[in-house]
Amino acid sequence: EAQVLSYLKLSKRKVGLLLNFNVKMMKDGIRRFVSK
Repeated sequence: EAQVLSYLKLSKRKVGLLLNFNVKMMKDGIRRFVSK
């Protein structure tokens, strides 16, 4: 999570996704982050 937020800050983007492929349903493994 911290890495996603760091990349968002460095790339000057507001929204990012963290994907976890170790889940049965892909929709359960998607997390959305919004930088401040």
